[in-house]
Amino acid sequence: MKFLLVEDNPDLANAICSRMRLDGHVVDHAANLDDATGFVETQDYDLILLDIMLPDGDGRDFLKRHRAGNRDTPVIVLTARSQVSDRIGSLDLGADDYVTKPFDHAELEARCRAVLRRKSGNARTRIEVGGIVFDPLAGHLTVGDQTVSLRNRELRLLELFINAPGQVFSKQKLTDRLFSYDDMVSDNAIEVYVARLRKHLEPSELKITTLRGLGYRLDHAT
Repeated sequence: MKFLLVEDNPDLANAICSRMRLDGHVVDHAANLDDATGFVETQDYDLILLDIMLPDGDGRDFLKRHRAGNRDTPVIVLTARSQVSDRIGSLDLGADDYVTKPFDHAELEARCRAVLRRKSGNARTRIEVGGIVFDPLAGHLTVGDQTVSLRNRELRLLELFINAPGQVFSKQKLTDRLFSYDDMVSDNAIEVYVARLRKHLEPSELKITTLRGLGYRLDHAT
């Protein structure tokens, strides 16, 4: 998954980015609202982690503008404010969840997973389709009696395809979702990850189809 973290505390931002990247997520970091606005205008994200008190304004104004622009990216608000009225106000503006600082990173990760499951409409942690069992939390893909541990970007690529059946992803779109703004990406990076995933899926009823000039799509063979 690709996250945008909007947080001006460098120590906290580094800690969150490190933990999320260890879990295989791609994370872009904005230290102020101006940078955050630039990121969301040029990139698509699966989740936004949003601080409220930022050097150039209130994160709730960003949230309000984000929703007014008909963007449905899930947003989790991170703030030191613990009053019930603050929580209600953020949820009413369109936040999907609210985490009070200081927080345990395990709790934040669990809340991210819960929000993403609600967003995908899938409350289960394991997905069974086309002869595979996919467990994104464990990073395991089982086809027949064989279970493989997916590498981070293989896992995130499979998540993208499975959560959007029939959708065509351009090479640029996949690059944007698998790599952060600062990553150096080779010209054939997407082909490499698609080839690895195809090999893992070979014994199943799922296949990744290349649509010349358009991109890639996950298809069910039956």
